[in-house]
Amino acid sequence: MMKILTVLGARPQIIKSAAITRVVLTEFEGELEEVVLNTGQHYDSNMSADFFKELFLPVPKYDQSIDFSKANPISQMIEGVENAIIKESPNVIIVYGDTTSTLAGAISAAKFNIPLVHIEAGLRSFNISMPEEGNRILTDHSSRLLFTPTLEGVKNLKNEKINDDFIFHCGDVMYDNSLFYKEKVNELSDVLNTHGLEKDRFILFTCHRQGNTDIKENLLGILQGVKEVASISGLDIVFPMHPRTRNRIIEFFGDGYLKDLESYFKVIPPASFLDTIQLESNASFIMTDSGGIQKEAYFFEKISVILREQTEWVEIIENDAAVLAGAKASSIVESYKKLKNMKPKFEPIFGDGEAGKFICKTILEELR
Repeated sequence: MMKILTVLGARPQIIKSAAITRVVLTEFEGELEEVVLNTGQHYDSNMSADFFKELFLPVPKYDQSIDFSKANPISQMIEGVENAIIKESPNVIIVYGDTTSTLAGAISAAKFNIPLVHIEAGLRSFNISMPEEGNRILTDHSSRLLFTPTLEGVKNLKNEKINDDFIFHCGDVMYDNSLFYKEKVNELSDVLNTHGLEKDRFILFTCHRQGNTDIKENLLGILQGVKEVASISGLDIVFPMHPRTRNRIIEFFGDGYLKDLESYFKVIPPASFLDTIQLESNASFIMTDSGGIQKEAYFFEKISVILREQTEWVEIIENDAAVLAGAKASSIVESYKKLKNMKPKFEPIFGDGEAGKFICKTILEELR
């Protein structure tokens, strides 16, 4: 029996992990054992604990609590991961994506000389000022097995001279999940009825990335640009507001500005994963700074305005399924106008929905 320690910490990682946990508990029962550690990076229960329940996932065996009043939360994460390593003696450590938790898992794996598996490897924005970019690069170059969702990711890893024997094109675990959970959405999500939404009569808008929320000019530009799109399009803007975004709006612009937004947007609490799928699949189009949501928009054949200067998912841009708008109001409005004339191609660039199975099979073949 091979034991896996899976290190999670942020909402997207919890969701991604479902694709692996699902096949470990079914098709690889008796060959793989998974122990899950939640670093506590997302400390709001709406962004963490509730997701395990909603996705039919077991509660993590290790659930850390991070004191964010102290400097360098990553040091607390590393300590928690290392304590779990000492207790569990895992054969493999799995990390996902590009968060602080990802890097904490990578550092701990290197320190204990445990093979590291990076799922969603090879993504690059080529903007090293983004903390996520540094996390990706450091994690990829520490990994024994690198599973990349796209051929572009394979090319990036080879360009960085990573050993070809370590690189695997597997497709996207989120595509696995989108197919699996889409079948459950209609019976488990009532978000459309709750907020009086009609299919193709609203725009889904999300904004949570630190490079946007923590820079006053960027946050104001995005909010103004989306307000203008609401006015031009005549469509409702549905805005599941991230706690960080809410806090920064109040800090920068005051409570009155936040209340005024409600005359332009349907501001709703952070959406559960199943509610998010329901919103994505029924929206007219999507405006987001989220890497995951821009990709899920593609899964559901929805075009998107990306509220960033770069994206890791360059294939979406190349297929005319998204426009890079940045954070300036004028650019966002121009991107919306451009989007209306686009003829997107939704080619199957994210695999066949069996990435989780491929990853588990390869771990056993390569590391047993």
